[in-house]
Amino acid sequence: MKRDWKPGTMIYPLPAVLISCGCEPSEYNLLTVSWVGTICTNPPMCYISVRPERYSYPILKKNMEFVINLTTRDMAFATDWCGVVSGRDHNKFEEMKLTPGRSSVVRAPLVEESPLCIECCVKEVLGLGSHDMFIADVVNVRADDRYIDPETGAFDMREADLLVYVHGKYYGLADLIGHFGWSVKKKK
Repeated sequence: MKRDWKPGTMIYPLPAVLISCGCEPSEYNLLTVSWVGTICTNPPMCYISVRPERYSYPILKKNMEFVINLTTRDMAFATDWCGVVSGRDHNKFEEMKLTPGRSSVVRAPLVEESPLCIECCVKEVLGLGSHDMFIADVVNVRADDRYIDPETGAFDMREADLLVYVHGKYYGLADLIGHFGWSVKKKK
């Protein structure tokens, strides 16, 4: 039996990512975001949703670019911490011993400890209520060689030990169940 429940956002799990922003070291900041996702494959586009009162919001609006840094089990503490303290009061890179790296296309730094960094240029900002959605073109992806399969060239998400967010809790990825199209693959 199912019951009606209050309307809410219960689409989980979500990636727990660190968004890096700022165009010069004096304004570099990190914020933790789970309202993040793919919008389009061709051209590659994604979004992040950020509350206007967040310290990073005016930095994002001014520079119109950011990096989505996937996080790992080893980065879980820093990921949570960067989501609950403000860049107004803390240098998050320094205090969490994270390394701001040079992105290839955007001026915002990437997080060197992240296994996959997605460089983004904002196309549009939509005011939606509690959050504004930053719709962005993906202009480059930086991937750690350790997680790229030399035979297929694919990025191994499981080997990277990515972190996900589920209704206030963090988890690692679970066991592989199948792959896209496995349900219709012809048996030999």
